[in-house]
Amino acid sequence: MIDGLPMPVPAEGLPGRVRIHEVGPRDGLQNEQATVPVEVKAEFIRRLADAGLSTIEATSFVHPRWVPQLADAEELMALLAEQGTRGAHTTPEGAVAAPDASVSTAAPRLPVLVPNERGLDRALALGVREIAVFGSATESFARANLNRTVDESLAMFEPVVARAKEAGAEVRGYLSMCFGDPWEGPVSADQVVRVGRRLLDLGCDELSLGDTIGVATPGQVAAVLTGFDAAGVPAGRLAVHFHDTYGQALANTLTALRHGVTTVDSSAGGLGGCPYAKSATGNLATEDLVWMLHGLGIETGVDLGLLTATSVWMAAHLGRPSPSRTVRALAGTTSHQEQ
Repeated sequence: MIDGLPMPVPAEGLPGRVRIHEVGPRDGLQNEQATVPVEVKAEFIRRLADAGLSTIEATSFVHPRWVPQLADAEELMALLAEQGTRGAHTTPEGAVAAPDASVSTAAPRLPVLVPNERGLDRALALGVREIAVFGSATESFARANLNRTVDESLAMFEPVVARAKEAGAEVRGYLSMCFGDPWEGPVSADQVVRVGRRLLDLGCDELSLGDTIGVATPGQVAAVLTGFDAAGVPAGRLAVHFHDTYGQALANTLTALRHGVTTVDSSAGGLGGCPYAKSATGNLATEDLVWMLHGLGIETGVDLGLLTATSVWMAAHLGRPSPSRTVRALAGTTSHQEQ
């Protein structure tokens, strides 16, 4: 270990760089019992951006009755714009414009989740130009999360994706329960590929494969990714989203990297869960992911010291220590730690 970082030892068959899709402010905070003040959320996002995270999922434009912790979406996005943390794929005053490649890469991408056309309208009115829809590979979770069947959910997403693309927005599709479902048990790779392909065919630019309850093992991950490859879906259009319920998230991530995936979802400090699947525990901690990637000589653009300090700061606001092993190991030694 050198200066709080692992010694980089590259391994064959791995990418040179990985893009981390930070979900802490949305997926991480949505499951909190107490509502986090909007000013704290905005500061959380600013600190994550300062730590080098280039994609930070900011919030969700869902009905407050569904996820009351994210009822302040408009206020948060306005506050981010006011403090200068406007996303690289966001345009001011609701202007319609495609993402501009000339925008400084220093500005983070700030995607938001939208469940339907009403949510899309709210997001577009604020100038958001990167959105996500959230589907399920299983019927049980589609019912629990969206009160619809899988087919009905996809029908609901179709106009959302079409209108977002017409507005010049990029669209990510989340697919949950890709490896196991608390009601249905194991989920077959064929089923995941079938529903995932339908989301991509709607026009999603990227598909994030979610292990919502954290039961996946490397063999399952390899089978699902092999299935997508056989279906003609390149790894470059896929991301992985692992929960660490059984301690398998890093092993599963490494398997995905060996299959060519270069986008990994994670949550600062390991925050998160799912309000509609009570067995879902925290997400893969961004710090644990960065430690592994840096140790493999893979570039992330993330300052691990600043990121650790951010998670320590947020843990203080939440009133409990971070579950991330890397945060706990480094919190007492990093020179960047803030109290």
